[in-house]
Amino acid sequence: MQVTNAVTAQAQPRQAEAQPSISVDYNAFLKLLIAQMKHQDPTNPMEPSEYVAQLATFSSVEQAVQTNSKLDALLTSFALAQADGIIGRTVSSADGSIVGEVAAVRIISGGAVAVLSDGQELKLGPGVTIT
Repeated sequence: MQVTNAVTAQAQPRQAEAQPSISVDYNAFLKLLIAQMKHQDPTNPMEPSEYVAQLATFSSVEQAVQTNSKLDALLTSFALAQADGIIGRTVSSADGSIVGEVAAVRIISGGAVAVLSDGQELKLGPGVTIT
């Protein structure tokens, strides 16, 4: 049984390559906020409520990013669990143009792709019949 996970392979950076982080963490945000406070115009200071609003917005975005990451991991895990039940079965596309026995399942960011024994690939989704 061959099941590959293209999502995980692409999402995890290689150890040899140092990839810069494009996200701003909580500490960096606080440093930016303090710098903003230090360099503001003393004749027109920023309202404290604006600082709180910025902090709350950043916190919301950070939580959304963490939730999306966990949801992606859950969906990948679910797709891998389903892949075991598909291998060895016959699938056909909605229009019937692709029919064959599933030799492997490849997990991609948009779902799963059945790799048939004759080398054809069929994205698993609405209209696909598994027998």
